[in-house]
Amino acid sequence: MNKSLFTRLACPLAISALSVTAAQAGTLSIGHTTWVGYGTLYLAQDLGYFKENGLTVELPVVEEASMYMAAQASGQLSGSASTIDEVLKYRPQFCFKAVAALDDSHGGDGVLVGKNVKSLQELKGQAVAVNEGSTSQFWLSYLLKKNGMSMSDITVQNMTADDAATAFIAGRVPAAVTWEPHLSMVRDKQQGKVLIDSSSTPGVIVDVVALNCTVIEKQPEDVKALVAGLYKAVQFTKDHPQKAYEIMAKGVGGYLSDPKELAAAAQGVRFYDQAMSEKLLGSPGKPGDSAPLIKLANETASELQGKPYNVSNDDLVDNRFVSPL
Repeated sequence: MNKSLFTRLACPLAISALSVTAAQAGTLSIGHTTWVGYGTLYLAQDLGYFKENGLTVELPVVEEASMYMAAQASGQLSGSASTIDEVLKYRPQFCFKAVAALDDSHGGDGVLVGKNVKSLQELKGQAVAVNEGSTSQFWLSYLLKKNGMSMSDITVQNMTADDAATAFIAGRVPAAVTWEPHLSMVRDKQQGKVLIDSSSTPGVIVDVVALNCTVIEKQPEDVKALVAGLYKAVQFTKDHPQKAYEIMAKGVGGYLSDPKELAAAAQGVRFYDQAMSEKLLGSPGKPGDSAPLIKLANETASELQGKPYNVSNDDLVDNRFVSPL
């Protein structure tokens, strides 16, 4: 990200629209986009799982990563919910660490192609609609590498995930990287096909809660309460999925405000329980699966942005809170 842009976005004027409480004990403000994987935050909030341990969680929706990261950098937010590859790019600018795992994409992201396309290699020299600098491009780069290719083998048409799907369905591009509900729409209408989705790459597109280092240092009991509440919410989702999706839909809102739509979208993610969180984040002195993922994110960001990224697992992960209260 352009440093001058980051500095400008971090000014109070740029974030004045965010109505959040200043950092204080007993309160965490977590910015995020509209995404099904963040549903457990709303579920824990609604069911009182945070409150029972003395924690109030505010969840302002900010649909642009640069904006919520700028607000976080300036202290207007305690942290953010985002993918590891996304937040890593901002770590050289200020100190924050992932303290909780939320979900990973398990079929919710995909590559749309024509019905006759059988492999990624067939896209060589073709235009692919994808949002530059986004998690979609990170994932596409990963897929291409696995198939002996690179981003230079395709022609990127820079579009949001929604616009990419629209352009593909309209026949303006031969391939697109997007997410649900567009994948299901293409499958249902048979207007092309999903060549590959993220169910084949578990643990690559992973969402976490990353809190500012000062917040972690000054509010450790609040961080513990956050993690404990999330674990209870994930268990509730397993035990009472229909009710959980109704509550999540009310909280997440936007294009997921219909419980049926949210339930369908939830089939494309895996919500992280304690065992999955421990496997990802590890434990003190013992790195988890986040270490190789962060290495991959460094390599990809360095290639795509043309400057070196060397964020370590210790820089980005604080796994002291993975165990329950």
